[in-house]
Amino acid sequence: MRASRQTFLNLFCILWLLLLLKAASCSPLPSGDDTPHPLLPSRLYKGHTCVGCVLVVSVIEQLAQWHNSTVKAAVERLCNYIPEKLQGFCYILAELYGPHIAELIDREMNADVVCHSLRLCKQDPGQPLCHLYPPPKVGLSTAIWKAKRILKTSKDLKSTTRFSNLCAFPLLANLCEKIKYVIRNKLPFEDFDGDKFSTFPTLRGYHWRGRDCDDRNTIVYPGRRPDNWDVKSDSNCNGIWGVDPKDGIPYEEKFCKGADSRGVVLLGDSAGAHFHIPPEWMTVTQMSAKSFANLPMAFTDELDWPQFSEITGFLNSTIGGWTDSLYLRLRRRNRCNHRDLQNISQNGGSSRNLLNLMKSLARNQLLDNPAIVIYATIGNDVCNGNHDTLAHMTTPKEMLSNVMQALRYLDSRLPNGSHVILTGLVDGRFLWDNLHDRYHPLGQLNRDITYSQLYSFLNCLKVSPCNGWLTPNKTLRNLTSERALQLSDVLKEIARSEKFANFDVFYMDFPLRQTAEEWRKMGGEPWQLIEPVDGFHPSQIAAALGTSITWQKALHEWPQVLGKENPFNDQIEAIFKDQGGH
Repeated sequence: MRASRQTFLNLFCILWLLLLLKAASCSPLPSGDDTPHPLLPSRLYKGHTCVGCVLVVSVIEQLAQWHNSTVKAAVERLCNYIPEKLQGFCYILAELYGPHIAELIDREMNADVVCHSLRLCKQDPGQPLCHLYPPPKVGLSTAIWKAKRILKTSKDLKSTTRFSNLCAFPLLANLCEKIKYVIRNKLPFEDFDGDKFSTFPTLRGYHWRGRDCDDRNTIVYPGRRPDNWDVKSDSNCNGIWGVDPKDGIPYEEKFCKGADSRGVVLLGDSAGAHFHIPPEWMTVTQMSAKSFANLPMAFTDELDWPQFSEITGFLNSTIGGWTDSLYLRLRRRNRCNHRDLQNISQNGGSSRNLLNLMKSLARNQLLDNPAIVIYATIGNDVCNGNHDTLAHMTTPKEMLSNVMQALRYLDSRLPNGSHVILTGLVDGRFLWDNLHDRYHPLGQLNRDITYSQLYSFLNCLKVSPCNGWLTPNKTLRNLTSERALQLSDVLKEIARSEKFANFDVFYMDFPLRQTAEEWRKMGGEPWQLIEPVDGFHPSQIAAALGTSITWQKALHEWPQVLGKENPFNDQIEAIFKDQGGH
């Protein structure tokens, strides 16, 4: 049984990787009321395929250089670094592409030339040839032409098209549909009782939502009010149940009655989901099998790390920095809040598609505790990969409509006594100002790739996470920040003037300036607050510092949001210390 389950997981990881390459992107999703079909438009898919190819070929070339080996040996080394459950897929690709990559690299052709000649990077009619590296002396077009002449026509290259249609195989069709369901609906893949909570960590499981403690009982889940004070069992998964033999009072009633228990819910984007690509995956001087140990987990969490995030993080960070989250602080304030968290975020989330995403919210107005809901789409309403980026930004009028629809929906779902905090958009000029002339992890070995080059490459392919900010055009960067400020003002006015039946509304600016100031006081540099691989998202350090700033603001300005401090926390920990795991 265990062997068959392992075989299933191995196949699952390979399929998830293939679909993720098509479906998961930190770039904003197309606008509209509904989340689009999980397969990306061909333009985006081609663009991300090209990026992936150039990155992998660059790593192979650098591995050969660093270890003074042949390119073939470098390919084998890379596949050996990858966890066993994905090695089969790696060796298949190595068999198909390896000889061609080796031949071209041996002829001193760079990754751009290799990927264009393999047709994994494609030039649309009338569009420039996109490249990450400086063009060869003979010119990029000439170099690609020479590379294609070397490769000529290859059966191996033609046969690779079958990988785009793996889901057509009858044995895989059902599994593919389940994976697409997870991507589309943001609900746990493994949820036997259908309560939107899971005992499985990834695939939208308990890394994203509090861990279910009985996945075969639909009325047992984190965040609910206790059933009969949990005399016989733990109905809300906070680890507190049973009766005190000294006085016959249920522990839940003794410790949690009147304790202002509340959960935390994040409605957000890739920053809230905590998008992260480990720099060790692209830095050959640090690369080993250990570097890729978390690869399957990362893929099945959509390259997000919500378990370490600013709002819902609950595990000690393994990706640098430290974990400090609103959830952990609420739990320390009141141990009865244990496991009551939901991270309902997606890569590409914005006010335009968040309403559809919110349908995965698990909250019952009659049975559950109130919640603190953080609404934080901090960039994608002004960020897109279009060359005419300004024309595709959310307008203030659209922002008002989108957010009001979302709040009305929440008013029909949240228990009375809840709170909503609207977070303003970030000023993304910080990115270019602090990164553009620094070397990207991929460029550190030979000092040949800066973030400016990376941004230009992504812009050319139309897959940039933010054309408006990741550009040398200062006027465009300023206009993008101006629109972001206008949209933040919309949120601020909603918080000031709108009233709802089941929650009150607050507003706070995204605390980037305060975070940078705090980090400087600690001896840090501003660039360390940005994810090193994508050069766009807040880093683990930024997330942890942001939590502290948000908490202090809430304590001083909205103490009612956080609830009372539970005087029984120490007693709860002493009695239920073995029940406190996440």
